[in-house]
Amino acid sequence: MFTIKLNTEFAESFLPKESVESGIKKALSHLESLKNGSGAGGEMTGWVKLPTEIESSLLEDCKRIAISWRDKLDVVVVIGIGGSYLGAKCTLEALSPSFSPNGKKGFPHIVFAGCSLSEEYMSDLLDYLKDKSYGLVVISKSGTTIEPAIAFRLLRNNMIERFGKEETQKRVVTITDRNSALKKMSDINGYYSLPLPTNIGGRYSVLSAVGLLPISIAGFDIDSLIDGAKSAMDNLLRVEITNPALKYAVLRNLFYREGKKIEIFINYNPKLKFFGEWLKQLFGESEGKMGKGLFPASSEFTTDLHSLGQYIQEGERIMFETAIIIENKSVAVNIPNLEDNYDGLDYIVGKSIEEINKCAEEGTKKAHFSGGVPNISVSIDKLDEYNLGAIFYFFEVSCAISAYILGVNPFDQPGVEVYKKNLYKLLES
Repeated sequence: MFTIKLNTEFAESFLPKESVESGIKKALSHLESLKNGSGAGGEMTGWVKLPTEIESSLLEDCKRIAISWRDKLDVVVVIGIGGSYLGAKCTLEALSPSFSPNGKKGFPHIVFAGCSLSEEYMSDLLDYLKDKSYGLVVISKSGTTIEPAIAFRLLRNNMIERFGKEETQKRVVTITDRNSALKKMSDINGYYSLPLPTNIGGRYSVLSAVGLLPISIAGFDIDSLIDGAKSAMDNLLRVEITNPALKYAVLRNLFYREGKKIEIFINYNPKLKFFGEWLKQLFGESEGKMGKGLFPASSEFTTDLHSLGQYIQEGERIMFETAIIIENKSVAVNIPNLEDNYDGLDYIVGKSIEEINKCAEEGTKKAHFSGGVPNISVSIDKLDEYNLGAIFYFFEVSCAISAYILGVNPFDQPGVEVYKKNLYKLLES
């Protein structure tokens, strides 16, 4: 069942109705191009039909590795940067209890490395692992990107010193291109390797082995994740004017042309904080090129209403909001009665915190709307694997269409290489 809902009630009134209607009709061709792979970067659209084309053997491989490591390892370190870690990271943050290690109870604690060049972070990680039985999932298209490569060097040496080469073979899985330096090294050392599809870029890879293996190791249901993506695929590849992913892509571009240069992805649940990080990479790398593109930001409400709220309400009118909404709660914590009513809040006794959160959501939407900030909402039924699979796919499709409307290739990132070249030149000097 397709559970995603797009609400544009507090957004469309900022735009001429005829612009929205004509924009959607024009964008149908971009959806068709995405669907048949004929648009710019079409060779990198393997993710489009992945939910129905993913091999059952890959899913079974991920589950087999998860089972074999479950009782053997305390910790699994996922090494990767950008799209090689953000999809898994945001999924684990969304599904895990707030004050417990990432992952289900009884499964290895998942931590991440290779996503920065912080010496303190790496030192702290090595110190944390001293008394832990741990394994590595190394994700890199080439194996030569400096952040994950450094992390792998350090952790592989540490593992060999502690466990020996033979045991290390059983504790390392790589996910990489079949012709990469990492794959060649894996073969020489006997590490198990899963394929990183050549027709899927990192930021669109969460539903491939890149996301599926860490999510499975953490104890979550990857079959349900894929099923959610399938439900979205069945609905979002329809070349119809009622397609919500198409409409969202069109509205984003219309706001951009109207001078709204910043899109703030907001949520009302701290578990979605890293989903905002995933969205920033998805849209930032896909659209930010050729001097074009919305600047993607993220914010957590109501927390950030006490810091950024003033600017959003009354600052420069250069932004719009896209809220990620979870419609149904899974728990209930009700407000108790206090004899002295010192805070004057007896009128909310018996209400759940989520009821109050929903009122905050509605009140914020109305306040920002009155302040000239358009507000789009994308909602899912609840926070679980199925709905995450669906919303991942929704934003991937929307992003690709939006980039096509903008006139850029959604699947390259030439600007990322500039800092790398400068870094390597400085290191070699």
